[in-house]
Amino acid sequence: MSSTPTPPVTGNPASADGRWPGFSVLVVDDEPGVLNFTRRALETRCDEVVTAGSVEDAIPLVARRRFDLIVLDISLPGQNGVSWLQALRRQGCTSEVVLMTAYADVETAVDALRAGAADFLVKPFSLAQLFNSVRRSVERSQLIAENFVLRREVAARAPHEGGGPEGLIGRSVLMGELRQLVSRFAPMPSTVLIQGESGTGKEVVARALHTLSPRAKAPFVPVNCAAIAPELIESELFGHVRGAYTGAVGAREGLFYYARGGTLFLDEVAELPQPIQAKLLRVLEERRLRPVGSEQEVSVDVRVIAATNKPLAQAVADGRFRADLYYRLQVLELALPPLRARRGDIPDLVRHFMVQLAPMLGLAPFDVDAATMKRLTAYDWPGNVRELKNLIERSMILGQVPLAADDGDDAEDDTPRTAGADAATPVSPAAPVAAEAAEADAPDLLSAIEERHIRAVLVAAGGNKSEAARRLGISRKTLERKCFAWGL
Repeated sequence: MSSTPTPPVTGNPASADGRWPGFSVLVVDDEPGVLNFTRRALETRCDEVVTAGSVEDAIPLVARRRFDLIVLDISLPGQNGVSWLQALRRQGCTSEVVLMTAYADVETAVDALRAGAADFLVKPFSLAQLFNSVRRSVERSQLIAENFVLRREVAARAPHEGGGPEGLIGRSVLMGELRQLVSRFAPMPSTVLIQGESGTGKEVVARALHTLSPRAKAPFVPVNCAAIAPELIESELFGHVRGAYTGAVGAREGLFYYARGGTLFLDEVAELPQPIQAKLLRVLEERRLRPVGSEQEVSVDVRVIAATNKPLAQAVADGRFRADLYYRLQVLELALPPLRARRGDIPDLVRHFMVQLAPMLGLAPFDVDAATMKRLTAYDWPGNVRELKNLIERSMILGQVPLAADDGDDAEDDTPRTAGADAATPVSPAAPVAAEAAEADAPDLLSAIEERHIRAVLVAAGGNKSEAARRLGISRKTLERKCFAWGL
């Protein structure tokens, strides 16, 4: 085991009863009859329908919050619908827009589409025509959002360490117990708190909970709370309206919005600033959020899974984490075992990572001999599964090139060493090697092995020390200290 404004993916365009849950609509028309007809019709399908009789009345509504859809008449007193739509697009508004008119002609339709309208309704229109237009808007926004979520995942992380339908590798008793809990927790709507050391696979478990839940077809949105600047995290999570702060030139939805209908994974939740902790608690309790600078709240349907590599109960005792939020997150709890507590799973993990990394590296998987596997299972793996995966990646790369001889017996043998025998030799799991060395020399040998391993990880990470520290399962501060000592 081991962060673009668009609406969210919710799996199916509509629920079983034909509704579009969580979908908000603004209807703008100066004819009371049309306005009331459209409002009443949409209220049977959408959670929120707001009306305005003119562009002047609608402008402050759009400034305060975002609507999923704007149904807009073209012929309005004052500013007409097409010119306002053009202004909205220049301001960065990405709401779906359906234009209405009683005077349909080709030129009007072309102008509407060029202005950024998604559809065009001719008055008088039927309920079926209205609903079909809204349905197409919902489906279009869902496809755009799905693309956003997928792009964000690809940019944010390497392929995760999962395998099988639930992504959990290993046949140990501890893994069996974990699978049972995941299967039991997954269908529930309750929040889940995952605790475990860095690199134990908290995101993999969170994805398994999502994949096995009724929300599986909706987005899974991971957020690293420690990677977002404290002054930006509120906007990142909850969104903001235009002008909410310096630089907010347009409205932007938060990650809660993108995760609607699905799962929001808050990794390193202990790093959230306390003011944000209070706002997160309110969202969890009320299922509503208020974007930064907005006067209106937006309903959200999101399952929250949180994770931490720090004892959250201790953070509560120290006054660094709110007790009420802790208890709200801890409705269901999973404690992930470190890799050293399930050494019997290491061979399965090694084989899994070989197969997983082979296509990415363009290298064939290889067999690890019994002696090397014994060394791997004897090592304590402070970086847990993440460290093991990084080791396997490095071993696959080094296994394709000649390696320098390590001792006198091999000194005259210049035959290239293959991955099967020695790929894992120049790495951290060297306890048996160290045991063979003189007691006084053992620390120096281990230090040299550690330095070689860290140098290789730095090369693989392109010199990015933050990424290298993540792969190694240590803090950047620790990595910086070691690099300074070695002159790296």
